[in-house]
Amino acid sequence: MFEVLVIIAFLWLMIKVIGIAFKLTWGLAKIVASILMVFALPLLIIGILFWSGIVLLVPIALLCGAFGILKACT
Repeated sequence: MFEVLVIIAFLWLMIKVIGIAFKLTWGLAKIVASILMVFALPLLIIGILFWSGIVLLVPIALLCGAFGILKACT
């Protein structure tokens, strides 16, 4: 009978430990996600703005080059 009570107690403790591990992991994941949002999101926004600026500058530079060539030919 004592063995059955010990097994039940260990199973109960194991379930509690698994629950605490899930809570700890979830809390740690929220902390890491918050840090990433604070540091990575502004860098992402700056990167997107910078890249869109480059994407817009390339066709403008090509047009200016074409107009420059046309003006040099006339």
